[in-house]
Amino acid sequence: MKKRFFKSLAKINKAILPSFTKRQLDISKANKFQLAIIGWRAYVTLNSLD
Repeated sequence: MKKRFFKSLAKINKAILPSFTKRQLDISKANKFQLAIIGWRAYVTLNSLD
């Protein structure tokens, strides 16, 4: 059930949140909000793969 929840959350994130890799964002120059989005997307992705 946890995996299914995170898989659906990952699909929602992909549709709503911006992709910084497509914009070629340099992580060292990212602001706090962008870092929070990157961290959230990584957290959701890791939990959907387990």
